[in-house]
Amino acid sequence: MTAAVQLSNVSKTFGAGADAVHAFGPVDLAIEGGAFISLLGPSGCGKSTLMLMIAGLLAVSDGEIRVNGERVSKPRTDIGIMFQDNTLVPWRHVEGNIALQLELRGLDPKANQPKIDELLKSVRLEGFAHRMPHELSGGMQQRAAFCQALVHDPKTVLLDEPLGKLDAMTRESIRNDLQALWMQKRPTVVFVTHSIEEAVQLSSRVCVVTPRPGRIDRVIDIDLPWPRDLAVKRSARFANYVADIQGIFHGFGIL
Repeated sequence: MTAAVQLSNVSKTFGAGADAVHAFGPVDLAIEGGAFISLLGPSGCGKSTLMLMIAGLLAVSDGEIRVNGERVSKPRTDIGIMFQDNTLVPWRHVEGNIALQLELRGLDPKANQPKIDELLKSVRLEGFAHRMPHELSGGMQQRAAFCQALVHDPKTVLLDEPLGKLDAMTRESIRNDLQALWMQKRPTVVFVTHSIEEAVQLSSRVCVVTPRPGRIDRVIDIDLPWPRDLAVKRSARFANYVADIQGIFHGFGIL
């Protein structure tokens, strides 16, 4: 079976000669379709660099990346992508921002209105479709950005620390929204985070990334039931996964 995302000897170096900075790799990784994979590592280890390379927004220095069997050589429009800072434009209301993603891909927003309505309802924003971004809280803006990333039904979704700037309670609420959306639609998700608990709660597999130059030290299968609710998070198995991963980073000299 062809992997949804395949990394083959991928690495990235910025600059050349004496000024060269080896930022990431080399890395080999196969991500199966429908998986929720977290890239977990410290700041500066190259997680976001890898995300940009998968999206085709940054060229690899060596190796090859394939998404759904196709070699990545330019920016891809068939994926969904979301960053820590949302991409809502301030002059469009929420529904218009979501529709913009369809327009950019040559799709008809009117024909896709039921899909927009469904997404807004799934993240509890159905009453805010015609509010402007500045009228929303940070958490509500991120929920709208999730809808942007999913409205064109991408098979692959890239999430680069989308919860990083939110307070703890909002972050937990949106984790649950994200989990529910993934369970319903089952895209392949690559999720960048530096939160161990977040990675364990959301992921089917956690890829532990070393300090720079980032390499995948190990891949850990998270064998916990879905949905990962409060009872699961309070379980001994959840705590053991978190403790084991903390031990790995302690070995790196980070924790």
